Amino acid sequence: MSSFIVLLALIAVLVFFFVSIYNKLIQLRNYYKNAYAQIDVQLKRRYDLIPNLVESAKGYLKHERETLEAVIRARNTALEASKLAAANPGDATAMTSLTQAEGALSSIMSRLLAVVESYPDLKANQTISQLMEELTSTENKIGFARQAYNDFVAEYNIQREKFPNNIVAGCFNFIEAELLQSTDTAQERTAPKVSFS
Repeated sequence: MSSFIVLLALIAVLVFFFVSIYNKLIQLRNYYKNAYAQIDVQLKRRYDLIPNLVESAKGYLKHERETLEAVIRARNTALEASKLAAANPGDATAMTSLTQAEGALSSIMSRLLAVVESYPDLKANQTISQLMEELTSTENKIGFARQAYNDFVAEYNIQREKFPNNIVAGCFNFIEAELLQSTDTAQERTAPKVSFS
């Protein structure tokens, strides 16, 4: 009888142990999904600001119609990729698509900013100035939100790969979550060289 009680106690401890692993994985998955929701809020804000910037610049940039249209196309592509990523944060395909769309949008936005810089009247326009400031602020918020998301994804992935967590993860289909890569180019990530000679 006492061996039966010991066996029952051992089974109860094992069940409790595996339930705690399962709950921890659920908690971490919810953390990274919440962190992605913060990115999504900032991306939507950015996507809302871009058409306002383009519309404000149209009067000044009549000869730059192609650039303005490319910005709107890239914005729309990124918006669609963002919707897919928001529907399934952590999904490798969705995160890769979002990274590529955001990279294309960042590239065309850089081109637009260079054009704005070459038009002194446009650069001095208060509406354009405010929109540019809001976009810069939003870009910073996206960067911070991306870092938080990636931290939660890394913690989730580490926990799901540890033994015996990987057994629970495999049984309950806790798949690997994908990081959201930065859209900065290698050139943008390289520190400028300073020389005093």
